[in-house]
Amino acid sequence: MSLFISQAHAAAEGAPEQGGFSFIFMMVIFAAIFYFMIYRPQARRSKEHKGLMDNLGKGDEVLTQGGLIGRIVKISDENDYVQIELNENNVIVLKKDFISAALPKGTIKSI
Repeated sequence: MSLFISQAHAAAEGAPEQGGFSFIFMMVIFAAIFYFMIYRPQARRSKEHKGLMDNLGKGDEVLTQGGLIGRIVKISDENDYVQIELNENNVIVLKKDFISAALPKGTIKSI
C-alpha cells in the first residue's frame, strides 16, 4: 500500500501565533489610508462647493454640471433654485447644487 501512496506526516507545530499588536497596527494603517485618500479629499471638495453656493449672486456667470454656461438672473433662497439665462431668449430653472463652477466675468461674451 505504501508503494503508491506516500506517507502523510503531521506537522509538529502550526505557524507561530502573532500577537494582537500587529492586527491593531494593521487596522490603524488601513484607517489612515482611508482617511487621507478617501475622506479628506472628498470633505475638502464638499466644503469648496458649499462655499461656492454661498457666494453666488445675481449676474454671476456659471457653468452647470450638464455643461451649460449662463448668467444667474434670479436666486430663490427658500428652495435653493436659480434662474439661469443662457441667452436673451432662454431662461432655465436649476437647483443650486448642479452648478459646478463660477466663471470669470465676460466669459459668455468671449465664447
